[in-house]
Amino acid sequence: MLILMAIAAGVLFAAGIYLILRRSLVKVLVGILLLGYAANLLLFNSAPLTPAAPPLISSNGNLPITYADPVPQALILTAIVISFSVTAFAVVLIRKVYAVTGSGDLEKIHCTDIPCEDEEIMSDLEDEVK
Repeated sequence: MLILMAIAAGVLFAAGIYLILRRSLVKVLVGILLLGYAANLLLFNSAPLTPAAPPLISSNGNLPITYADPVPQALILTAIVISFSVTAFAVVLIRKVYAVTGSGDLEKIHCTDIPCEDEEIMSDLEDEVK
């Protein structure tokens, strides 16, 4: 089962990186989400599940034979909250970019800070190619 989860995390990492390298802002956001899911899956695999085991050690000095490690679960919960907030911010940012530029394509978003003409962009691109 551990090998299957590692393969699943690898597939999620590969798909996330592939989507981050795409031109659409929405695909970039989905790629970031997949990378977050893959990281959570790796954290989940770092400590095996121990059913019916206490997550804390008692203070009387008696150590249980097995106990659950609560740190990876706490890290995953924190990562989920942070991922949700980053996703919400990115969705608002993508909507604003689309409202201002009229496009969600990274190749078509030019000169958002300063006014410029399409001819200037093309001449700059041709100069870079030469």
